[in-house]
Amino acid sequence: MSDVSVPTDGAPATEAGKAGGGGLAATFVLALGTFAVGTDAFVVAGFLPDMARALHVSSATAGQSITVFAAAYAVLSPVLATLTAPLSRRTLLVGALVVLGLANLGSALAPDFRTLMLSRVLAAAGAAVYTPGAGAVSAALVRPELRARSLAVVVGGLTVATALGVPLGQVASGALGWRGALGLVAALCLAVAAGVAWIMPSLPGSPRLPLRARLTVLRQPAVLAVLTLTVFGMGASYTVYAYSVEALDAVGVADSRHVWMLFLYGLGAVLGNLASGFGTDRWGSARVLTTGYLTMAISLGGLGWLASAHSPSLVVVGLVMVGWGASTWCQTPAQQHRLIAAAPREAPLVVSLNSSCIYLGIGLGTLAGGAALPTGVGTVCAVASGVAVVALAFSLGTARAPGASATAPRGER
Repeated sequence: MSDVSVPTDGAPATEAGKAGGGGLAATFVLALGTFAVGTDAFVVAGFLPDMARALHVSSATAGQSITVFAAAYAVLSPVLATLTAPLSRRTLLVGALVVLGLANLGSALAPDFRTLMLSRVLAAAGAAVYTPGAGAVSAALVRPELRARSLAVVVGGLTVATALGVPLGQVASGALGWRGALGLVAALCLAVAAGVAWIMPSLPGSPRLPLRARLTVLRQPAVLAVLTLTVFGMGASYTVYAYSVEALDAVGVADSRHVWMLFLYGLGAVLGNLASGFGTDRWGSARVLTTGYLTMAISLGGLGWLASAHSPSLVVVGLVMVGWGASTWCQTPAQQHRLIAAAPREAPLVVSLNSSCIYLGIGLGTLAGGAALPTGVGTVCAVASGVAVVALAFSLGTARAPGASATAPRGER
């Protein structure tokens, strides 16, 4: 495994890749890191109102800390991928987690909102290095037919963070305050960094290429279509997610039950992510994405309708949360699989660009949700559902674009 490199011709790069199972098992180590990253990225939504009150800003303003994190991630990811390309993958991944831990410590100690925003930019830098690096390495460790499942395991760290990290963050903030919750996230990042340093082998980097040369991949229509769809899909979901506490209040869920509803969202995210990995390998990305965006539009529209109902059923709200989580996180394995198939020689770069577009979508969605929030949660959900419909239409319109057939299993070609 010491000779791991990202595959450049569609072939597995290592003996672990040839074995398939061993490489897939190794990706669970990488998933521990994405769990730490995901906990950092999403935990704020669980205590956003408390943080806003402590820093003397509105919830909509406090939500912009998520927007700043996402925007910084989107901009920094390709830049840092270029600058750090020659580094050992282990050094790179461990260093990124250390930066993330220190940034969260800074957030926990922030005396004002401006300092908090600066610490979120630093956190975004750590996340922007770690997530695409972990995804690209995982793709190199397994046979091509297992790649979507391997990517699903790594992305699974993010989805498990939404299932456990966000609800536990809300519980921790209730017991220790939001600053204590961020302190725990910092400790988690540093602990996982130590674990990755101990367990992972030293994996070589790759030759450094100028950023302009790297971005020539955007001239490929199939790549550009996938990245655009990622922005639409994540933007639709995160128009509401950053303000999920307000949304749950609007549908009549008591404060004591928020954590369980967020857990149901996270459970749906885990199930949707894993189902996407298997479904993409078996039936192709087009069917997975069509199902996902249709479910997302219905779930978000349903949440808006429930906000106007006089006494919505908790069971119905729970089912909507599961569908919302599943539809959000079924996107990433399918999208990354499409990108690697469309541009196998630029696999690390396109995975990095997809991560940028994930966070660009999160940032734009959070910005749109914050703008609509003063008019009510129903409006926020309506906007989100509308964007999900746009994503569905765009997905259907580009399913047969040049290079799209490369992502389908043999039975569809």
